[in-house]
Amino acid sequence: MASFREIERRTLAAIAEMGRAGLPLDEFFLRVHALLRPVLGYDAGCWHDADPVTGFLTSTFSQDLPPVGFEHAVHLEAWSDDPTRFASIREAGRLADSVHRATGGHPERSIRYRELLQDLGFTDELRLNLDAQGGRWGAAALMRGGGARPFGAREIRFAERVARTVAVVLRDAATAAPGPEGPPSVPAVLLIGPGGKLVSADPGAQELLAALDEEMTRPAGVPTAVVMVAQWARADAGGGGTAPGACARLRGPKGEWLSLHASLLDGRADGHVAVVAQPASPTDVMPLALLAHRLSDREQEVALQAVRGCSTREIALNLFLTPATVQDHLKSVFTKTGVRSRRELVALLTAPHAASLRRPPEGATLAGRASAGSP
Repeated sequence: MASFREIERRTLAAIAEMGRAGLPLDEFFLRVHALLRPVLGYDAGCWHDADPVTGFLTSTFSQDLPPVGFEHAVHLEAWSDDPTRFASIREAGRLADSVHRATGGHPERSIRYRELLQDLGFTDELRLNLDAQGGRWGAAALMRGGGARPFGAREIRFAERVARTVAVVLRDAATAAPGPEGPPSVPAVLLIGPGGKLVSADPGAQELLAALDEEMTRPAGVPTAVVMVAQWARADAGGGGTAPGACARLRGPKGEWLSLHASLLDGRADGHVAVVAQPASPTDVMPLALLAHRLSDREQEVALQAVRGCSTREIALNLFLTPATVQDHLKSVFTKTGVRSRRELVALLTAPHAASLRRPPEGATLAGRASAGSP
């Protein structure tokens, strides 16, 4: 009989192989879900991809989790300080955590447990942040019910390894080139009512909603990304204190990058929210381009300073580095992005499909030999 460690190894290898198969995202998630179920022993769950910069969830995939309570779950993510929020788990420096572990064995301390999980008959929940290379590519929640024991430390450690493996697949999918067909009719405008229901949508929004349809997770009539930005707009207005801003990036139905911006029309947290979808601007796409080329956090900082037109000396002063260290970081940036000058770097990072541009093959050295001080 195979050991748990051998089962882990085979499972992670199978997930990586699924990623290389180029499956549609929903099929990939559902296959991973089925593969992990007997290993981690859960009864239901859901998987999401996300805006890799803000971590906002932009779609939901599930075959066995009832959609009831989805909007309330998003509300708790935006408004509460629950230790099992995806953001709270990330702030604690973890990729995965369970309700029982996060609450010290007292799940009743979690508002998410009291108001959602308990009512649905679940005894514990394992939550995964699908983070890699500085990007927040998705998330997952796996639930145990029927009086089953809580998730153990070994299972949580394995879930962290799963999170890293799945995140790499999502990163590569998110930075793939868009399809040959054009985008849907954007800009598009939606109006979301106080209860989270769709009130009105212009023709472009109707087309976009149909393309992003999530029948199993849309009790309010709007897809995940719209629920998220609308709720965060309310949290901003209500002083929730946990909202990173009411905007998100997502891949459209043809693979193009779109941006969603939400704002309250009457300034009240319980008022109507207008959500505008439009093609992502170069400013929206630039952070994705940095992540797509797998730059380190410090390399991203140096690259952004260079794009803003700062000299080597100015970058050194702004980031508290020596000029020599700045030059080393720029050389690494040039190598990873395949450019030979700052001018080419600016052109690359502000291109319409910058986040879809692949990095050069491993071992490419031409860009790395260029002078980091080139204009």
